[in-house]
Amino acid sequence: MQEAARLKDIFQEELEYLMGEKVVPITMNPEGPTVIMVVGVNGVGKTTTIGKMAHNYKEQGKKVLLAAGDTFRAAAIDQLEIWAERVGVELIKHQEGSDPGAVAFDAVHAARSRRADVLLIDTAGRLHNKSNLMDELRKVHKIIAREMPGAPHEVLLVLDATTGQNALSQAKIFSEAVNVTGIALTKLDGTAKGGVVTAIVTEMAIPVKLIGIGERTDDLRQFNPKDFIDALYGKRKDEEE
Repeated sequence: MQEAARLKDIFQEELEYLMGEKVVPITMNPEGPTVIMVVGVNGVGKTTTIGKMAHNYKEQGKKVLLAAGDTFRAAAIDQLEIWAERVGVELIKHQEGSDPGAVAFDAVHAARSRRADVLLIDTAGRLHNKSNLMDELRKVHKIIAREMPGAPHEVLLVLDATTGQNALSQAKIFSEAVNVTGIALTKLDGTAKGGVVTAIVTEMAIPVKLIGIGERTDDLRQFNPKDFIDALYGKRKDEEE
């Protein structure tokens, strides 16, 4: 038993070395506004993550703007509008089926003219037609960069912790299309361990920046590698020396 326990400690120490100990925050633009492009497949909690981020930033006293860049689903626009009303922030939207690039263009200019601190841009996530989707994401990214040099300041990929190895393939697909700078890992509450995140961090060098641990508005937290690894190995805080 002692050998097994020691082996477990060795694996944990190695994992801590690979993942690093530093908390990697969301990159902010000190000159404002900070533009965050949020990507990910449908059903991973992308809209909810955007809503929670908006809530967190507003709680910090920042002026937040949302952009409904997933124009292919009316439900996506409606869901983001509900979050905007709930949090009390403005939403830039066009009609269903309109050009996502046009939404991004209007949103960047609105963020500037309204002196917003943070602009969160939602995007489509229909992987059943990967080439078209990725072309669309590249176009949106290019428009954002053209209208505001240096933006987007963050490209956040939202992944479902319960999807296992599929999350790694999603990370690869989206990284090929746009320069993913960080990960938001959702559904870490309950039995979800999210061990696949270690593969993403070590194989692709993309840091996890946020984790979703519940349904409440404030259940979105900054990712702490050490706390995550301790939870992954079932180590409680009261077991630490």
